[in-house]
Amino acid sequence: MKYVYLGKIVNTHGIKGEVRILSDFLYKDVVFQKHRKFYIGKHKIEEKMNTYRTHKQYDMVTFEGITDINEVLKYKGEDIYINRADIEIDGYVNEDLIGLEVLSDHLIGTVIQVRQMKKQRLLEVESPNRNHVYLIPMVDAFVKKVDLDNNKIIIEEIEGLIDED
Repeated sequence: MKYVYLGKIVNTHGIKGEVRILSDFLYKDVVFQKHRKFYIGKHKIEEKMNTYRTHKQYDMVTFEGITDINEVLKYKGEDIYINRADIEIDGYVNEDLIGLEVLSDHLIGTVIQVRQMKKQRLLEVESPNRNHVYLIPMVDAFVKKVDLDNNKIIIEEIEGLIDED
């Protein structure tokens, strides 16, 4: 199973077992569906979603069979995940990019992490000799093609983007 980070359960809401999730996941309309399996915390405790709504910047969720705040308090502060195989999207999630080779006219390195910033994602790319780590903005000006089938990301390298010093 390949877990995809969805967000963090930051608090409970009310007394009927609703939780507040803080998430910047791009495909919320696909993920927040009734009966969707979520995996919570480092032990990946499985829960099925019952209801969903938004409130301010939060995604508000209740789980099947849970109707009391005391049953969800244990999840406060825990990360929440989904199984990648459970969702079908036209595109990719951050976890799909990890391990891909980054190339321009030469091999730049391998994606080791994707950082989600407020406005964009940054690819954290480790050089082949592991001496450098580069941060490449995931924007059209730099990223020309993401080829998941061939495990490659093709970028437009500009001066200063990849600094070997």
